[in-house]
Amino acid sequence: MEKSTLTLRRSHLAEMSAHCLQSLPLEGCGLLVGDMSTGQVVRVIPTKNVAMSAKLYSVDPLAHLRADRAAEEEGLAIIGVFHSHTHTDPYPSPTDVVQAPDPSWHYVLVSLRGELPSTRSYRIVSGAVQEESIDLVP
Repeated sequence: MEKSTLTLRRSHLAEMSAHCLQSLPLEGCGLLVGDMSTGQVVRVIPTKNVAMSAKLYSVDPLAHLRADRAAEEEGLAIIGVFHSHTHTDPYPSPTDVVQAPDPSWHYVLVSLRGELPSTRSYRIVSGAVQEESIDLVP
């Protein structure tokens, strides 16, 4: 796997963290829309966790379909997903790895374990997890 970078606005990071905190005690989740070739996020789409679980997440399929269609109309794509870990570090669990649907996606984890949310991003390809850098821009 080649090293990659996810580029987020600070407001995207704040939006993901806020949605995850509001979703407690369940895991929060959502989609990242942007440019697949550059890893630049244009929009964060918070979604319902239809798994209704504090240990698993499942993005609402209807929200996923709507986000995918809207992104295509703008010449963009869904480039990743984010979700929270309510009591553990921001590292993909074995379940996260098995459920990773697309090897080209960025997998962002927001840990709510500490006083402040902690965020990391990963690529997951064929079960292999590689952390990537997050470039925060204004």
